[in-house]
Amino acid sequence: METETEMLNAYFTNGAEVEISSDEDGFRGAWYEGTVVRPIQKKQRRNIDDEEEEESRNKLRVLVEYKTLMADKKGKRPLKEAMTLVQLRPRPPPERRRKFKVSDEVDAYYNDGWWEGVVMEVSSDGKYSVFFRGTRDQLEFEESQIRIHREWANGEWTPPFEDEEEEKEKLVSTEMKPNNEAAEIFSEGSLVEVSSDEEGFEGAWFVATVVKLLDNGNYLIEYQNLRNNDDTEFLQEETDRLHIRPRPPDLGPFECFKALEEVDALHNDGWWVGVISKALKGQRYNVYFKASNEELEFKHADIRLHLDWTNGKWVRASQELNL
Repeated sequence: METETEMLNAYFTNGAEVEISSDEDGFRGAWYEGTVVRPIQKKQRRNIDDEEEEESRNKLRVLVEYKTLMADKKGKRPLKEAMTLVQLRPRPPPERRRKFKVSDEVDAYYNDGWWEGVVMEVSSDGKYSVFFRGTRDQLEFEESQIRIHREWANGEWTPPFEDEEEEKEKLVSTEMKPNNEAAEIFSEGSLVEVSSDEEGFEGAWFVATVVKLLDNGNYLIEYQNLRNNDDTEFLQEETDRLHIRPRPPDLGPFECFKALEEVDALHNDGWWVGVISKALKGQRYNVYFKASNEELEFKHADIRLHLDWTNGKWVRASQELNL
């Protein structure tokens, strides 16, 4: 696991091309192109424990300049901001043009940034209708305005960038899978995790059991920890195949988690995706949640490594898990 200084020297040197995420309202959930101007050492208060004094006095930030966001109304002066490393990632390398299909997770270029969404429809003229969970908008894009959605963690991309032949084989094998693939995976009684697009629940996965497969291809599920409004029984809901996945595998105990490591934290009856912002004493951690711009403290037992369910396999930091 690379330290913040190693990450800075490897990926965020002066002039490096990067993508930037912002926590301001109206910009959250998008990545904007920019360049690194220089690192910043931000002075902190000194009334802290001796062991943490040096680290707290010098919190690492990076001054960046946006390529598409301007600081003035005339649009002549690029906006500059000081960002933490969890808000930065290298510019993804260019990739070949490709066809997308329904349910693909993509980034769509809109309002000067790349926004995460899901392909909902493919029109006969080759355009794609993309649904954005954060805003619940559905907009149409050209193929050139879409790219595969990838996560950056621990110095690697997930899913990884592959050479042309590997990409081609992956595309062919994916297109040959039936549209009701999820229906073949989750049978009645299966233990699953379910996500929601409702405000306040974005970025979380909740444990549930499949009650039955519905005629429309969706699932009726029953949550294990969420109860109905009357608190008389566990909540049941209908969910589609875009919002359901198997329970992540048990990877065994980990001695410790490290700064910038992507994790899930158990909070309010669900597993919320976040990043370790600081390791504390006594196997406790501060976890930063990008979706809500919050930082909360958790004990070791309430954190697990974050895994993504992609093309029927669990992946972490560009590594496919054979499970």
